[in-house]
Amino acid sequence: MKIYIERNKENKEFDFKGSVQDLLDTLNILSETVLVVKNGTIITEDEELINDDEIKILSVVSGG
Repeated sequence: MKIYIERNKENKEFDFKGSVQDLLDTLNILSETVLVVKNGTIITEDEELINDDEIKILSVVSGG
C-alpha cells in the first residue's frame, strides 16, 4: 500500500489490510485530525483497505 502523510510530507509503502481506523491507529494518527483519501475519493474510518490502494492522509485545518 502506498501512503502519503501530508503533515510530515512523508511517503510510506508497506503491506496492510484492514480498516482506515486500524491504519490510523497503526500510524498513531487521530482520526479527528485528518481526512483520508483512497484512490482519489474521501472515505470514512470504517472503509476497508487493501494493499493495492493508494492512500493520502490530509490534515484538517480549521480557523475563523
